[in-house]
Amino acid sequence: MSAVLDAPVVRSPSRFLKLARSLGRVAERGIGIVLFLALWEALPRLGIVSDAYLSPPSAVLASIVQLLENGQLWKHVAASLQRSLWGLVLASVAGVVLGLLVGGFRRLAAIVDPVLQLFRQTSAFALFPVFILFLGIGELSKVAIIFWASFWPVLLSTVGGVKQVDRLLVNSALSMGASRRFVFFKVVLPASLPSIFTGVRLAGAYSITALVAAEMIGAHSGLGFLTLNSQETFQIPTMYAGILLLATLGLLLNYLLALLERRLLRWRRGLSLDE
Repeated sequence: MSAVLDAPVVRSPSRFLKLARSLGRVAERGIGIVLFLALWEALPRLGIVSDAYLSPPSAVLASIVQLLENGQLWKHVAASLQRSLWGLVLASVAGVVLGLLVGGFRRLAAIVDPVLQLFRQTSAFALFPVFILFLGIGELSKVAIIFWASFWPVLLSTVGGVKQVDRLLVNSALSMGASRRFVFFKVVLPASLPSIFTGVRLAGAYSITALVAAEMIGAHSGLGFLTLNSQETFQIPTMYAGILLLATLGLLLNYLLALLERRLLRWRRGLSLDE
């Protein structure tokens, strides 16, 4: 009894300690960004690199402020975000549905796998003339190229997730009288979700990459159009502003997808060596 009473009490970290750790992590991540920005500012200011090729961050920020003041910023951001989200959402839905079918039915996989492997090796950029031929030079062709680039990571991750489901779990559910439909929705699909979300987050990055190419041809708005048009008119700070805004859009999209993943997969907890 005394041994139990004498055992050390494990106390959870205080709120102050948790806050200090969080601030420390933010500081660690911020050091690299500050050093990068300082180097970027110094190179053109000191004449090491001509500002005709590399605009300093202060000039880029001034260009972003100017775009914000004249109302062009939200116009380009909204156009890019709309195209990217349409392509990503359609690709995610199609990739998950087809991936579940291909991963769950061997005969279907044997039939469609050769065709999928052929198309998977075809770049979305190589198919852009085909999209324009069938869909025109408007919004549909731009969404189509984003869809094509985003579709494959979702499909492959979904197929891989289904095939990696522990067969023992499936057999155990079937032996207890569960229907195949119940097993699919209650066992296979939940077990595949981590892999599916990995594919969706990859697709989010691919959607931004494809967005740039899609907006550089036949577009009159969007961050890709802004970047290319600024380069052609020698507005170098605005060109870098477009590049920076595209990177920010990609980071924001990845953060939102990661947040959605954490909320839907609360039962899945990763391990960290720092904790």
